[in-house]
Amino acid sequence: MISPRYTRRANRLNVEVFGTRQEMGQSAAADAAQHLRQRLAQQKKVRIIFAAAPSQNEFLAHLVQADDIDWERVEAFHMDEYVGLPATSPALFSQYLTEHLFDKVRPGVVHKIPPSGDLQQLCAQYANLLQQAPIDMVCLGIGENGHLAFNDPPVADFNDDKLMKVVELDAICRQQQVNDGCFATFDAVPTHALTLTIPTLMAAGRLFCMVPGKNKHWAIAQTLTAPQSVACPATVLRTHPSCTLYTDIEGFGELENA
Repeated sequence: MISPRYTRRANRLNVEVFGTRQEMGQSAAADAAQHLRQRLAQQKKVRIIFAAAPSQNEFLAHLVQADDIDWERVEAFHMDEYVGLPATSPALFSQYLTEHLFDKVRPGVVHKIPPSGDLQQLCAQYANLLQQAPIDMVCLGIGENGHLAFNDPPVADFNDDKLMKVVELDAICRQQQVNDGCFATFDAVPTHALTLTIPTLMAAGRLFCMVPGKNKHWAIAQTLTAPQSVACPATVLRTHPSCTLYTDIEGFGELENA
């Protein structure tokens, strides 16, 4: 078992800081796998929402290696998707999760978000799936602008009455996709996306939040110390009763002495 270099608490949010991204991913995956086993021991099916981003690489690589998990009893969702990309585009979040997770562990049910069609109807259909039973776990990250899923500051709403919605991506969010190597140029990044809303994510019983790398330092600092507001949507994590934020030294930075 890998021990974190530092632990912190910001309101109700637990924070664990590891020496490397690999250590962060390994520890977060061990915790998530253990929680999943506990849930499977207590109920017939476990419903999980997954993020799709390079920040999740190490976490997912270790999660798929976890022993004694009956993935056939897992119902999997993802939290956002670009609008307008071809169904075969490697940049689709559904493609990322298929490659890094779904094809490796074969969850019993996988609900992918279509990238095109009647967007309002797609939102209603996915919301209906989400409402069929409580969400047990969310495995998420935080964007460079502090977003959760694609709830960027201009469109984030802590009291959103929708479960899923169509949003326009802000410039920082779109540039992050280039920084992450997902698109070659800013103009290639789609301008709109479908996203689960913040209340949908926050309604889950347990949140595991993986946020490695120096590009996330500002977002982590804001998440832990800024006033809770949609100026940094991730500040809402400090209100969840069971959320842990996992990061590395590069992400935590000079906050280590705070």
